[in-house]
Parts: sequence; C-alpha cells; structure tokens
Amino acid sequence: MSGNRNHFLKDLLRTEDLSRADVELVLATARDFADEPLKSASALAHKSVAIYMTKPSTRTRLASETAVAHLGGTPIFLRGDELQIGRGETIEDTARIVSQFCSALIIRTYAQSDVDQLGAHASIPVINALTDEDHPTQLLADWMVIREKFGKDISGRKLVYVGDGNNVANSWLLMGAIMGAHVIAATPSGKFAVAPEVIAKAQEIASASGGKVESTNDAKAACEGASVIYTDVWMSMGDSESERAEKFKALSPFAVDEKLMSLTAKDSIFMHCLPAHRGEEVATTVIDGEKSVVWREAFHRRTTIQALLYLLTRGELKGN
Repeated sequence: MSGNRNHFLKDLLRTEDLSRADVELVLATARDFADEPLKSASALAHKSVAIYMTKPSTRTRLASETAVAHLGGTPIFLRGDELQIGRGETIEDTARIVSQFCSALIIRTYAQSDVDQLGAHASIPVINALTDEDHPTQLLADWMVIREKFGKDISGRKLVYVGDGNNVANSWLLMGAIMGAHVIAATPSGKFAVAPEVIAKAQEIASASGGKVESTNDAKAACEGASVIYTDVWMSMGDSESERAEKFKALSPFAVDEKLMSLTAKDSIFMHCLPAHRGEEVATTVIDGEKSVVWREAFHRRTTIQALLYLLTRGELKGN
C-alpha cells in the first residue's frame, strides 16, 4: 500500500489501500458535499489539480473537474498525447514535474503499474480514477448509493456482480470485503472470470472484516434473494475486438434482464457504472426501470472524488 502505515495514506492507488474507517470517512465527507457542494470552497484555493487521462471519459472527467472547482481549485485536464510521457519521458520524471505544479494528480489509464509508479515518485496525492485492474473511485460512489438505500446495516443482504470479471468486478469484491458485506461475483469460468488472486485477496480482507466473498458461474443462484445486482459492459476499453464473439457467447447467460431481476429481493436495486449497452449486458427495461439507481451512482462520482481530494490533501486518510 502507499503511504506510511503509522502516519497517513498519501495516495489512493488501489481499492485495497482503504481501511473500513477510511471508507466511512469518505462516505461521510461525500454526504456533506452532496448536501452542500461548496462547503469547503477554499480548500484548494489558488491550487491546481492535474487530471491525466489516456482513456476516454464522461463521468470521471466531469466529476473530477467539478470536484476540483467546488473545492476552489483549478483543474488542468491532460490527454495522453499532451505530455512528454507519450514521447518517452519516464513516469518518474513526470511524477516529479507534476508534483512541483499541482496539489494532486487524478489519473485514468490502462496499466496499474503506471499508477503505482506515479504514486511512488510523486510527492502529491495520486488518485486512481480507473485502470485495467481497479476502479476504486467508482466503488466509493456505488457505496454512497448502497448506504442511501439500505443504511449501515447490510447484514443478511447479498450484493451481486454479474458479468465480465473485469476491473469493476475486482473492485466490487475488494470494497465489499472491506465493508464487511456478503459479495458475490457471478461470471463465466475461464478467462472471463475474476482472477483467483483477486478473490483470494478479497477473502483475506473479508476474514478480518466479517464479510463474505464468493465467486460462482451460476447467475441465477447468485441473484436469488439478492439486494443489489451490478453489471458492467462486456467489452471494456482495451479489450480485443477479435474476442467479441467469444466473449458475448460466454457472457450471454449473465445478461441482466427482467427474469433475472425477478429472482431478487423485493427492495433490490440495479447498479451499473456506465456507459451501458442496452440489449447486451442489461435490458432496457431494467436500466430504465424503477429499481435502477444508475443516475444516482453517476451523481456520487463527484461527491466522492471531491471527498477524496479534500481528505488526501489534508492527510486525513490512514490506510490499512
């Protein structure tokens, strides 16, 4: 993990960096920013935050730039082709330069190792806003919605991810484990499943938190009586188009439709990190139906990134 274990968490590089206390503090702070967006409007006054993205973005970019502005700072958006890192400058040198000008760095990119190296060499907080392996800021927004819907007591509830065993699935299991929840990943077997090492790490965290982590290839059994059904697109950024037919065939039994939702608890909700492909991973009637909370998830991308920036720049997160 990043940061000094006896001091504070400098960066959010991976979901597993966060302790339960950290998550609770982020959620409480985000709740304040949801109610009063300009509550800390001078926290980053006369300061800038770099937002570096090598992947396309709608929610993360809008949420990040708005979060910086609400804290009184200036967001500096940088595409992958706009820095010398794209022409061979090292990550280490880039981290040192950005640290001289900015108070934090938000990055959305492909390789988790790039984010890890930036965190290691930057003197400012680095926030992982998505890699091919992890998506911690999304899960914080998701847990804001789960908390709004079900409160703090989630005992007896199943929180189920259905579909491709991708970066969001990884984060789903890890964050659920941190929060002491019963989380399940229902995916195809083989190469579209969650990596065994991720499941093992989540189960290790759950053993200490009182949570329960499961993986299965049976979507119907997983969704039976579930309180949350979560899915993501089947073709993520960076996936090979040559795999599309094979992937869709493997994932078709995991599409979230009315039939699958009918197996869930009466007060269940449907979640999706967006963008969504209606008619593929989710039926239009589900994502646009009364159980869907996808727009509230999108709203909380801003509140949680704002909370992270506020807390990390003040050294208030402790890590695990």
